[in-house]
Amino acid sequence: MRVNFTVNGRKQEADDVWEGESLLYVLRERMGLPGSKNACEQGECGSCTVRLDGVPVCSCLVAAGQVEGREVVTVEGLADFAAHRSEAHPGSGCASGACGTSLDQARRWEVKPAAEQSRNTELSPIQQAFIDAGAVQCGFCTPGLLVAADELLERNAEPSDADIREALSGNLCRCTGYEKILDAVRLAAARAEETV
Repeated sequence: MRVNFTVNGRKQEADDVWEGESLLYVLRERMGLPGSKNACEQGECGSCTVRLDGVPVCSCLVAAGQVEGREVVTVEGLADFAAHRSEAHPGSGCASGACGTSLDQARRWEVKPAAEQSRNTELSPIQQAFIDAGAVQCGFCTPGLLVAADELLERNAEPSDADIREALSGNLCRCTGYEKILDAVRLAAARAEETV
């Protein structure tokens, strides 16, 4: 079957998709977006987390056919997605139902082609905070954690530690012991508060 959907702001089409193929497989193998990691394939580790219509999901559990006509944001699109949020909705997020973005505006937002991006592409606030707080070690879990943390900060600008732990509870990390990850989310929230 053919699946048409939007990935990181761009219309995409995947041909000859097998009915049982996962979104994770389509993203990694058919579209060349290796950021979402293939680990447990059971929705237990969170390393394949992407946003589907704004909601974090384990892409290994989503059948590719389920994304027909829908919006997907992967870790590769976080910086552009964050820039869109800050330009279109300064001082607030645009979580589902909270921002009032029209469908037409959302459809016009897209990631710039790699050839048009400068070498000094800015990171999203959560990506920069992960680096600054030392929250990245082996990096395998990092993409899923970044996507989940970005969604949390979009809907809750001042999360408590309990909020952070709940939002990241579906993401496992074997290297960091989680404290640096929590520090990174706190840092991103504090920086966002300073800019408001």
